[in-house]
This record gives sequence, C-alpha cells and structure tokens, in this order.
Amino acid sequence: MAETWVELGSVDAPSGVLVLGMARWIDYWRKLGQPLSGRARAAASSGGGHLREWLCEAVAVPAAADRPLGVRASTSPSPFDEEPAIATLEISLGRKWPESADRSVPVRLGDLPVDRCGMVVGDATGLDAWTGMNDEPADGLADVFYWGRYADDAHAEFGGERTAQYGVEGPHGWLDLPLAEAVARAAELTAWCDRLHGKGLAVSIDKHTDDHRFRRAGWHHPLRAGVIEVGGCQALGIEWDQGDHSMRHHGERDAGQVYPVTLEADAAGETVLRWTIPPYEFDDEDE
Repeated sequence: MAETWVELGSVDAPSGVLVLGMARWIDYWRKLGQPLSGRARAAASSGGGHLREWLCEAVAVPAAADRPLGVRASTSPSPFDEEPAIATLEISLGRKWPESADRSVPVRLGDLPVDRCGMVVGDATGLDAWTGMNDEPADGLADVFYWGRYADDAHAEFGGERTAQYGVEGPHGWLDLPLAEAVARAAELTAWCDRLHGKGLAVSIDKHTDDHRFRRAGWHHPLRAGVIEVGGCQALGIEWDQGDHSMRHHGERDAGQVYPVTLEADAAGETVLRWTIPPYEFDDEDE
C-alpha cells in the first residue's frame, strides 16, 4: 500500500543549519554553556550529526539558506485511539544529494526520542531565541483557560469562550489578554471557587512563550503541527498526543524508545532529513 503523506508546513534556515530537536529542552541549550547554534554549526560542518547534553537532544544538518524547506509526514494508526500518528517525518533540505554518494544507502546521524512536550524543526540560530514555559512572553500576552466540576457555574459568572482544540470543543477561557489582566482573571476565578466550593475548578495561565505558541499553532492541524516565527525565522512545532506518547514512547531514551534519524535521497535526487518511527504492531488482543 502506498504511503499517505500529510503536509505540515515549511520552515527556513537562513543560517544554513537546520535543527530537529526536543521542544521541552530547546531553551536549555544556552543554559548548559554553549548556545544551540554553535553546537549545531559544528555538527553541520561535517555533514550533520546528533547533539546530546544532559536531557537535551537534537540533530543538526546543513540546509539551503535561501528558500523555504517543506516538512511532511507519513502516518500509521496510534495504538491509543487508532487515529493517524506520525510514522515518518521528512524535511526537505534544499540540497542535491552528492553525486559521489550512493543514493540507495541512507546516512545515519543518530536517533531521537519522541519528546512528550513535542518536537521542533527550525533554524539553529533562530532557535537560540526560543522561550520556554518558564520564560516571559515577548508580546506580553497570555491565554487563560478553566475547566472542571464547576466550569459551567464559573461560565455563568465570568463568561469566556470555548476554543476548539484538536478537533474537539476545548475549555472555556480568553485568548490574547495582557499578562497582568490574565493573572488577575485567573486569581479571580480561583478565589471565587475557593470561596464557594473549595475545589473543583482548574485554572491555567498560558503565557505566549514559544513553548505555548507552537502548541496553539497546531490546535487545528490533524497531526498537531503548526508554524510560528522564532528569532526571525519560520519554525515548525509538533505536539504529541499524550495518549499515543504514553502507549508508544513513554520513558523515551531511558526506556530505549528512540528512533533513527537519517539523511536520504528522495526520488528527485534531493537530500531530505528523515526521522522514522516504526508503525505499532497490533496483535489479536488489540483488535
């Protein structure tokens, strides 16, 4: 059966170095002594390679600096809900496969786990500016959501629109509030619930960090993928379904749940970066 591919978007790499990395740790590279861009340039200078320090992992490769780079994925059924999940992630690098190299033999760069917080594809230098969940939002904005046993009572009191996420109706809340207003709104909701019920209402403040913005960009994509601007570059993030991650990738590297990343030639003789996750094998008990 022919593979079915889903277009995820395009990124750019004006520095000439592209990174595929674990979203949870992108902002930690600079905290470990050397920015991601410096490490990535060194790996790309030898044709590409795997980067790993502490819990941070990524792959860096040379890529065309003067054009958009398409990203697509093939899918296979998830063991969690049998919905399509990424089986192969393929990134066009805008470079011809070397004439002296055998097109039938992939070049293995290493392997990567599936980060439960998602994966990011982007320019190495642009990703140096990545803001993680504990950083402050560059635009000064945040989203507020609430849910739980008393969500309907809270809606009657405070309002708030439902935001569709991942094909279903999401929680009540407000998008794009100034951060101070978001904090005050969340505090008001929490105080109201504490006063009347004690518990039964969960409230979140999601600052517009890159960590949150890439998830939000994927709310309406079937594979939870979305493109955002980071450091003046177009980067693509993919959030993983938590049920699928739990059943297929839980434990990540510590549990041996890692998958090969290769450089390969496509049918047109162009170089692509591929990350291959074997399809889940359903047995009789699963069916």
